[in-house]
Formats: sequence, structure tokens, C-alpha cells
Amino acid sequence: MILRMTKGGASRVFAAACLALLACAAWAEPVQIQGVRLWHSAEKLRLVFDLSSPVRHNLFRLSAPERVVLDLSNARVDWARRPMAVASGGWLKQIRSAPRNGRDLRLVLDMNRSVTASSFILKPDRRYGHRLVVDLVAASGGGGAAAGRAKPAHPPAPRRGRDVVIAIDAGHGGEDPGAIGQNRTREKDVVLAIARRLEALVNREPGMRAVMIRDGDYYLGLRDRIRRAREHKADLFVSIHADSFKNRRARGSSVFTLSEHGASSEAARWLAERENAADLIGGVSLDDKDEVLASVLLDLSQTATIEASNMVAATVLEQLGKVNRLHKDHVEQAGFAVLKSPDIPSILVETAFISNPVEERKLNSARHQRRLAGAILGGIRSYFMKYPPPGTTLALRSEGKKYVIQPGDTISTIARRHRVRVEELRRSNGLRGDLLKAGEVLLIPATLGG
Repeated sequence: MILRMTKGGASRVFAAACLALLACAAWAEPVQIQGVRLWHSAEKLRLVFDLSSPVRHNLFRLSAPERVVLDLSNARVDWARRPMAVASGGWLKQIRSAPRNGRDLRLVLDMNRSVTASSFILKPDRRYGHRLVVDLVAASGGGGAAAGRAKPAHPPAPRRGRDVVIAIDAGHGGEDPGAIGQNRTREKDVVLAIARRLEALVNREPGMRAVMIRDGDYYLGLRDRIRRAREHKADLFVSIHADSFKNRRARGSSVFTLSEHGASSEAARWLAERENAADLIGGVSLDDKDEVLASVLLDLSQTATIEASNMVAATVLEQLGKVNRLHKDHVEQAGFAVLKSPDIPSILVETAFISNPVEERKLNSARHQRRLAGAILGGIRSYFMKYPPPGTTLALRSEGKKYVIQPGDTISTIARRHRVRVEELRRSNGLRGDLLKAGEVLLIPATLGG
């Protein structure tokens, strides 16, 4: 038997089904906020709300006084009706909560400064359940305690050229500890210590300036790390990690650059998103280019960037081999997300195997951390002395004259003859000592005369 349903009958059935679904939703178990975790830096505060299940929510901000309001549907919280003070580095006064519309919940974040707010939901992983993440970023011109502790701006660039900018990225951070050694050493801690030592060395290097991508115990998304490097117009991105392997005998340092497959997948992503992306390739936007031209521009940029990445990686690996055993004697390629910037040469340094008890102890040693940082700087210096970016102080130095070393020459006599300092002559040519070979060419820096 065939049943035929009139248009009006179909509408009534549909309406009845909708009412049934609404009734089920009304009696659904409320979402419970099980806790809140947070991480902060000078520029950003991240709050992570642990949830019993996914939640529909709405986020908006209010001013005078500064507040961020979070409305959650069919939700409840254990600390309802009483303020919650949070140690947030001076960003946040308290979190208040109150029921809304019977079954919903409103959270109010009372702020000490003006912010912009965004949020997203995370699905469960091996460590955590459902999570709601709220990111609060300092609004331009915002005040408050956190702003007062922000690092002072870097001094202005040298009169005749800008500094080479090295973006230093300490891997992991915050709720992501990275690999953990046998003696509970956390990767996020040791790589941050090495990154800070490298920062100090870079900032002592004439013509160079370091930018820390992560300078505290907080987590940054992988794309966010690339974005920060681009905002600072970095000439090189260096991501620092400590490897781990199930075989605790594995040891040694490694240096990685982007693999061919990683480059291809990233190119496809950029081309697919170019109409909505605000990213630039060598200063040229892709959003108004046709498919063929955009692909050619991206390919040219990626090819040059990967070539530069491989060259600087080779010099860093060579220097690391002088202070630590190498896991492999050549630069390796992988599809790490932090290496995928098509316009910034990028390398990832696995300083050692934290899973190896011997190397774990060394990673905790301040002396060994300094040696690793010094080796990384040595490789960076060697590369940029040979290939200084245009417009930088190092590029201006390279415009100096060349001198062919003669038998009997010493570095001090050459420096005196050309009225330059011995240390600057060493630095401009990447020399570690006083040994010279007749017939080799020295660069005499033009802008550092005595």
C-alpha cells in the first residue's frame, strides 16, 4: 500500500519532529565546567575551560569597565555565585558567574586592561576532554599591569642599515610539556632555557637582533609561531627542541628543514586560501593573482627560502658537531608545520635526545646549554656573514674591499694596515682564531674603520 502525504501533512510531521528534538534538548544533561587553566605572556592571556561535553557559546566584550562576557547554553559551574580570583599576570581581576535564562550560564571576566577576544572549541585528545579556549590579546594602546611589564622596545636600527632579525622559537610550552625524560625533565623547560641563552648571544652580536617567539611557559599554535616571526619581519626562524625515542640509547643533535612533500602541501594550502588570506609572499599578495601566476610566485619564493634554509642548517649542524654528538651527519627534511613559512628561511634544531639519560643530564647543565646556544649562533653567524640580507648592517659591511692574504701576514698586521679592529675583522670573516692561509681572501669591513 502506498501512502501519499499532502503538503500540509508533511509540514505538520516536520513541525512535530522539531518539537520532539527540542524537547530532548531541553532535558539534555547540562554541560559542566570542570575547571579552568590559563597561561599568559606580555601580549596574550589564554584561558582553557575543561568541559564535560561540547557547548554552544557566545563571546563579546564590554567597556567602562573592561569586561569579556561568555554565555554558555545549558551549562553550569561549581563555583557559581561567587567570584573566582585568578593569578593571570595582572590581566584579570576575577571571573564571575551567574545563571541565565533558567538553564544557561553567563561568565564575566573582569579585566585590568582593554583586550580583543576570540574563542574556539577543542575536541578530546589523549590528555584532555572537551575544552573551550578563550584568547585575550592586548588591544593597541591598552594599559594595565601586564602592559606595564611588557618588555621595552628594541633600540632603533643602526643609522646605515637594519639589524638581521633572528626569530627564536622554544618548542611546546604551557599545557604541552613536549617530551619528558627519565628524570622528569620537561622538553618545554630546557628548550626555553637554551632559547634564552641564544637570545642573549644574538643580541650581543653587532648587526643582529633576536625576537623570542615564546618567552614564558605558555603554548602557542604552530601557525601562530610563524605569524609572529612574520610580524617581526624575521630573516631566519629557528625552532629549538629536544628529541625523544623509545630506544633510550638514541642520542645526538639533528637539524631539520622543510621536506619536498611538506612544501608541496603548504603550497596547495596557500593557493587554496589565497582569496581569504592576508599573508604575503615576498611582499606580494596572492589574493588578486590568477591561479598560474600565484603558483609561479609561490614556487619562486619557496624555492629560494628552502635553499637558504638548507644552507644555514648545514652551517648550524657543523657547529653543533663540535659540541655534541650528531644523530646524523647531514641535514634532514621533514614536514614540521613551523618550517612551512614560504618567505622566511626556517630550521628546526633537535638539540639532543631527552629520552637518553646521559643527554637528559647534559640538557639540564647550564654549561652545556651555553655550548649548544653558542654552536647555533656560530652557524647563524657564518651563514649571514656570507649571505647578508640587503639593507642590513651586515650587507653594508660586505661592501668593503677584499684583501688576498700574503705569506707572513697576521690578523693583527692586516687589521692595523687597514685601520680596523681585530675583533671586527674576525667577525666579518667568521674567523675563530688567528690562523690565516696565504692566498685566501679576507673581507675588510668598510663601515667599522678605526
